[in-house]
Amino acid sequence: MTVDLSQFIPSFLEESFEGLELMESGLLNLQAGDSELIHSIFRAAHSIKGGAGTFGFENVTDFTHLVETLLDEMRDGRREITNDDTEILLESVDCIRLLIEAARDGDEYDSDKIEQTSDRLTIALEKKPTTDNNDSFKEEKCTKEKHYIINFVPELSLAKTGNDPIFLLSALAELGTLTVKADSSTLPALNDIDPLELYLSWQLRLISDASIEDIEEIFEWVEDECELDITIDEANQPEKNPEQTTLNKNHESEEPLKQNNDEETQVITPEPKIEVVKENSPITAKPKAKSDVGSIRVGVDKVDSLINLVGELVITQSMLSELGSDFDLSKLDRLTNGLEQLLQNTKELQESVMRIRMLPISFAFNRFPRLVHDLAIKTGKEMELIIKGEQTELDKTVMEQIGDPLVHLIRNAVDHGIEPSEIRLANGKSKKGIISLDAYHQGGNIVIEISDDGSGINRDNVFNKAVEKGLIDANATLSDSQVYDLLFEPGFSTAQEVTDISGRGVGMDVVKRNIQALGGRIQVDSTPGQGSNFKVNLPLTLAILDGQLVKVGTETYIIPLISIVESLQIEKEFLNRVSGDMDLYRLREDNVPILPVFQLFNIDAQCNELDNALLVVVEADGQKVGLMVDDLLAQQQVVIKSLKDNYQQVLGISGATILGDGSVAMILDIPGMIQMALEKAQRSQHQKYPNQIEKVGGYN
Repeated sequence: MTVDLSQFIPSFLEESFEGLELMESGLLNLQAGDSELIHSIFRAAHSIKGGAGTFGFENVTDFTHLVETLLDEMRDGRREITNDDTEILLESVDCIRLLIEAARDGDEYDSDKIEQTSDRLTIALEKKPTTDNNDSFKEEKCTKEKHYIINFVPELSLAKTGNDPIFLLSALAELGTLTVKADSSTLPALNDIDPLELYLSWQLRLISDASIEDIEEIFEWVEDECELDITIDEANQPEKNPEQTTLNKNHESEEPLKQNNDEETQVITPEPKIEVVKENSPITAKPKAKSDVGSIRVGVDKVDSLINLVGELVITQSMLSELGSDFDLSKLDRLTNGLEQLLQNTKELQESVMRIRMLPISFAFNRFPRLVHDLAIKTGKEMELIIKGEQTELDKTVMEQIGDPLVHLIRNAVDHGIEPSEIRLANGKSKKGIISLDAYHQGGNIVIEISDDGSGINRDNVFNKAVEKGLIDANATLSDSQVYDLLFEPGFSTAQEVTDISGRGVGMDVVKRNIQALGGRIQVDSTPGQGSNFKVNLPLTLAILDGQLVKVGTETYIIPLISIVESLQIEKEFLNRVSGDMDLYRLREDNVPILPVFQLFNIDAQCNELDNALLVVVEADGQKVGLMVDDLLAQQQVVIKSLKDNYQQVLGISGATILGDGSVAMILDIPGMIQMALEKAQRSQHQKYPNQIEKVGGYN
C-alpha cells in the first residue's frame, strides 16, 4: 500500500520536541522510587521511537531504542536510579534532539557525539543491574506473566493518518510472546478495494509481564481511530504449539512475516518499506527555512471565538452592503448602527487574533532548569533554580526573541553571582545558591526578573574597569544605576579570567541591544554580598497599541495609553525652574520634569509658553515626566510599524503607524522620553557643577 506520510512529519516533529522537553524535565527531577515519573519519561521515549520508525528516521529509532532499554530497566526495578545514569540519559536527550533537528532541517549532525553517547549507553546496559538478586527477579518476573487477549479493529481510514498496524504489532511483540490472527471477513471484492483504506482487523494473544497500561500505550496514537478491547485470560496458560509460530522478546526467528491456513501469523520485528507518493522519494523532512517561525498550538475555545466573530462580521458586512445598494436619508440611523457594529466586531476580532498569538512564557523558561543543572556541574557550585510566573502569557514573536538574552543573564548569574559553597558558608549563607526567574504583567508590559543571592556587583570594580577602558572620566560621579549600565558596554568584563561560560566581554551588550530591539529595557539593581537583580521590561505584543493621539505643531504623535497618568492644563503657580533651564511642575507630592515635545524634536509649535499649556503626565518604572503638547486628539488602537526596519532607531520614538487619513504618526517611547529628560537635567547640572551629578525631580 502506498501512503504519503510526509504530510504528517511536522506533527511528529512537534510532538517529539515536546516529548524531549518532558524527558528532560523529568530527568532533572527524578529521584529513586519515583515510579510514576520514570514511567512518563519511558512513555515519551517510546513514542519518539515509534514515530521515528514510522517515518523512516532509522538513526533516531536505533539511538532511542538504547535509551528506552535503560529506562525500561529503571522502571522495572532492575536498575537503581543513579546520578551517572541520569547524566547519561540527559546527554542522550540532547543527542535525540540533535538527530531530530538534523532530520527536520536536512542537515548533517555531530556523528562523533552520537557515537560516544551510544557507547556510554551500551556500557551502562552491559553492567549488571543493581538489584540484590537478579536471578530471583527473573524468576519472579516469569511468575507475573499474563495471558492477554487483544481485539484490535481499526477504522478504514487508519492508514491515511500515517499509522501502519505492522508497527503496532511489532511493538507488542517486544513486550512478550505474541500470536496474531487476522480477520479478513470485511474485505470487499477486488474491484471495490480502496488501496488507501484498511479492511482487516486482528485478534491478538500476548503472553507478557507488561501491564494493561503498557499495552494501551502502544495504541495511544490510534486510540481515536480504532476499537480496542484488552482482557486477561487467567485460566488459559501459555502453550507451546508446534503448529503455531510465535515470537518472543528475543526475536529468535528471523523468518519473514507470513500467513498460514488458519490465519495464525508469526510476528517479527519488520523492516517496513513505505513508499512516499511525493516525488517517489524516501521520507525526508522538508528543510526548515531560517525564517520559518514554526507552528503554534491554539485552544479550541480561542478558535471557536474567532469563528463566531467572523460570522458576526459577515452579517454586519451583509447588512451594510444592503444599505449601500439603495441608500436614502431614512436609513441613516441603520447605517450609523451598522458602522458602530462593524467597529465593535473589528475590535473584538483583532483582540481575538492577538490572543491566539499569546503563549505561556513557560515555553521560554523550560530550557533553563537544564542549563542551570549543566552549569552547576561545570562550575562545581551548588545552586537551585526557582521559577515563578511561568503561566504568564506573552506574544509568540517576543518570546522567540527573548530566549537568548535570558540565557546570557542566567549564565552571568551562575558565573559571576553565585559563590562557591565554601565561600557562601564562610559568609553565613546557605551552601546552595538560589537563582530566581519570575515573570508577571505590569500594565501593558511583561516584566521578567532574573535574580540571585550571590556576591552582588562590585561597584568599584565596574567603575575602575570603565575608567581603564576610557568609557568614563576618573573624576566622574555616577549613580549606582549609571555604573551598572556600564556592564552593557561592548567588550566590558570584570572577570579575572576567561572561562567557557563568560569573561570575554561578549554577551551583555547583545542582551541590551536585543531587548531594546523588542521595544523593551533592562534595569540592574545589586547589593554587595546579598545578590543582584536584572529586571527586563517588554511589551506584551509587537503588533497592536492602545494610544492617545496628540498634536504638536503640524505633527501628530501617539502616546501609549497605558503610560498616561493624567492630562491637565498647566497652572503658573505650580511651576518651578531649577538648574538654569529645567522646569518642574508640582503635581500633588511629585515634582514632575516638563519636557516640551516641540523642543525635543525641533519643530514649530502653536504653544511655546508653559502658562496654560497642555501637559500629559506619563510614567514608566515609577518615574514621571510631563510632555507638553498643543492639543489632545482621539484615543484609538494602532498597528505598530518598525521604525528601525524602515529607517533607523531614534531615541524617544518606539515606532510609527499609519492613521486613517493615510498620514504617518510617530509612537513615543516613554522610557526613552524619561531618559532624555534625565540627560537634559544632567547636562544642566554638569554645566553648573562639572564634577557632580545630583537627583533632579526624583531622578538619578
